[in-house]
Amino acid sequence: MMPTKFVVGLTGGIASGKTTVANLFAEYGIQLVDADIIARVVVEKGSKGLAAITEHFGSAILLADGQLDRAALRSKVFNDEQQRLWLNNLLHPMIRQTMLEQVNASTSAYVIMVVPLLFENQLDNLVSTTLVVDISPELQVSRTMKRDGVSQQQVEHILASQMSRQQRIDKADHVIDNQGDINLLRSQVARLHQLFLQQAAELSNKPND
Repeated sequence: MMPTKFVVGLTGGIASGKTTVANLFAEYGIQLVDADIIARVVVEKGSKGLAAITEHFGSAILLADGQLDRAALRSKVFNDEQQRLWLNNLLHPMIRQTMLEQVNASTSAYVIMVVPLLFENQLDNLVSTTLVVDISPELQVSRTMKRDGVSQQQVEHILASQMSRQQRIDKADHVIDNQGDINLLRSQVARLHQLFLQQAAELSNKPND
């Protein structure tokens, strides 16, 4: 099931400001489909995802109230490639399916799909165009340390596991520079919003094959 709507795949490295940019598009009435939110929904208490995880890893990965203990699950898969692959193979199709359902149920002129690992997980094949929020690695490190209260070493470890800044930019159809102030960001979003409206209108006027 491919989306029939114009979908913008919004991505960027850690602490690049994806949420800020997505929310600026939302101010224009554009609906957001957020992979991180959906990833939490598919393992909520009572979900098929959580039932499968519990059956596989045992009830030790549950909190006292029956919710998923994320820290316990992380420790199970952190250094075990096989278990990590098992978990990804379970959750990725569920997340993908829910994202597509939300896109197809949306009513705005186009949709912003916010996916941190858009290129890494080959989810760019679900979107009409790609938009990368770009900042320097130095800013990523300082913003993440401040936001998450983690060490520089931990942030650099995360950065090393993600696609490089240059690789991401090379793959992007559009790039937003988030190294300036909010007004610079707003003007870039305003310009892209007009472009996406135009492209969405062109897509909806195309005859179906």
